[in-house]
Amino acid sequence: MPIRAITLDLDDTLWPVMPALELADRAVDDYLREHWPDVARAWPIPAMRELRARMAEARPDLAHDFTTQRKLTQQHVFASCGIADAPLDALWEVYYAARNTVQLWPDSLPALQYLAARWPLASLTNGNADLVRTGVQAHFAHHVCSRDVGAAKPDPRIFLAAASRFGVASHEVLHVGDDPELDVVGARRAGLRAAWINRHGETWPAELGEAPELSFADLRELADWLETHATA
Repeated sequence: MPIRAITLDLDDTLWPVMPALELADRAVDDYLREHWPDVARAWPIPAMRELRARMAEARPDLAHDFTTQRKLTQQHVFASCGIADAPLDALWEVYYAARNTVQLWPDSLPALQYLAARWPLASLTNGNADLVRTGVQAHFAHHVCSRDVGAAKPDPRIFLAAASRFGVASHEVLHVGDDPELDVVGARRAGLRAAWINRHGETWPAELGEAPELSFADLRELADWLETHATA
C-alpha cells in the first residue's frame, strides 16, 4: 500500500523530553524565587509536580490539554498563598521557552530532511511542544495537537484529524512514534499504518496485542526502510 503522508510524534521521538521538562520546572522555580519568594518557598518543585499530577487526575476532561492543566495548577498555587491575580502569562512564557529548549536525537534532523522531501509531514502530539521554538517547523506541513482537536492519543479522532488535513484516507498515512499504546495502538485503531521507534530496545507489551509490523531503533533506520520499500 503506498504511503501518501506521514505523521510524527514529537516528544521522545524527535528528542528526549525529560531534560526539557526538568529545565522548564527549574526555570519556573527560579522565576518564583526571584519575583515571588513566598510562593517559591511554599511550593518547591516536588510539591508543584505533585499538584500537577493531582490536577490531571481530578480533571479528566482536560486530559487532552496539558497547557490548561498547568495554568490551573499555577493559579491554585498563587491562590493558596492568598494571591488572587497570578501572573499566568509571565509564568507560561518562562515555562514554555524552557520546555521548548530541546536537543534533537542525532538521527532526527537528517531523517526529517529526507522524509519532508518525499512526503507531506504532520506533527501529531498530546504535548505542547512548539514547532517554531524547537526549530523543526520547516519540515512540517501541519501541526496536529490534542488541545486543538479535543482528543488525545490513542483516541482515533486525533489520527483521523491528521489524515483529513492531508486529504487522504487513513490507511494511506504512516504514523511514527515511540509510545506502544499512544502511537502504535492508537494509529492502528484509526486505520493508519504505524512504525514504532524503539530507541531503548524494549520488548513489545504483550497485553497490547500483536507487535507492530514496522519497528526501528531510530529514525535513520525508518528512513532507510522507507527508501527501499515505500512508494509515495
